[in-house]
Order: sequence, then C-alpha cells, then structure tokens
Amino acid sequence: MRCAECDHRRCEVGEDCSAGLAPKVAADTYVGDDLRLLRASGEVEVENYLAATRIEEITHLAKKLGAKRLGLAFCIGLAEEARVVSRYYSKDFEVHSVCCKVGGVSKDEFGLPHLRGEDRESTCNPAGQAAVLADAGTDLNVVLGLCVGHDSQFYSSSVAPVVTLAAKDRVLAHNPMGAIYSRYHREARLGVFDDDEDDEGNINDD
Repeated sequence: MRCAECDHRRCEVGEDCSAGLAPKVAADTYVGDDLRLLRASGEVEVENYLAATRIEEITHLAKKLGAKRLGLAFCIGLAEEARVVSRYYSKDFEVHSVCCKVGGVSKDEFGLPHLRGEDRESTCNPAGQAAVLADAGTDLNVVLGLCVGHDSQFYSSSVAPVVTLAAKDRVLAHNPMGAIYSRYHREARLGVFDDDEDDEGNINDD
C-alpha cells in the first residue's frame, strides 16, 4: 500500500484497494467497546466539524463514552499547560493527572544518558504514568506533550483508551505540523520538495 502517494483516494467513495484485508479486519475489530469508541468518535467529528477545538472535542468524546474519570498524562515541561487543561476538564470530570517524572526513578537505573550532565536526573516514566492512572480507574486518558517514544510506551501500557491533546515538539512550540506547512522547514530541514521541484529546489519545466 502507498496511500500517501495516492492522488484519487477513491476509498472515500467505497473502492477497496486493500485486497479485502482492511474491511475484514474492521469487521472483526469493531465490536463491544471498540465499536462504542468508533461510534462516539464519528459523532464527535460530525457534530463539531470546524466548530470545536481539540480540547473541546475531547470533552464531547468523553461524555459520549460516559466517562467519569479522566487521566491526564503530561510532560513535566508542560506543567503550566497541564494545570490549565486539568482545570478545564475538572468542570465536567474527576481528573487524575500524573507527570512524566512520577516516582523519581533515576536514569542511572537503566543506563540512560543525562541531558544536563547533572549527578542525579530522573527518567521519564510513561509505564509508571499508565499504572498510576490505571490504579485511579480512569475511563479515558489524555496525553499532553509526552516525548517521542515515551508516548508510545504510554499508549501500549495504558489500560484505558488514550487520546492525544498535544504532541511534543520543542523546536516548533509543540506544533509538529509546522515542519510540513512551512516550505522553508519542508525543504531545508526535511529535504522534501514540491512535486514541481527537484531535490535541489529547481523548478521542473516538464
């Protein structure tokens, strides 16, 4: 499959390019809680299209799922943002928040490099975050700015479904798509050029 290079995207109108694999997997997967999540997500999309921000859409999703307790797994570097997010969600839910350094586990315990060369640095602990939220009995967990890879560990460790509010990008103010939307970033940092340019940025006349 090379969907990213497709120009027609006829799957939107029902054409199956996956040799029947995707529909079979979908039919076998979307039952029980997975079907409930799929339906709730579809309703949130339609009801809030271009009308609600992502932080608001998560509220709508949680309500449709009947969630009472929300978990907030956040990067300690976004502690101020996490406070705002927690206060917002606390208007409708019981919020349990846990930062990435929970437990104060030393990097040395896992042979991890130190960022600032200090004698004692705590490692990010995404599995620990997931365990804390599981112990709290959260119904839906929200990720706020966990590091690349640490977010993957949290997703795989979380008992409750997970939704991402924001992705970490220290260079682009946590807006990773900025590297795609800015031609300067796209070309200079990623080395990806428009279809009418070659790899040196020269316009192709053919």
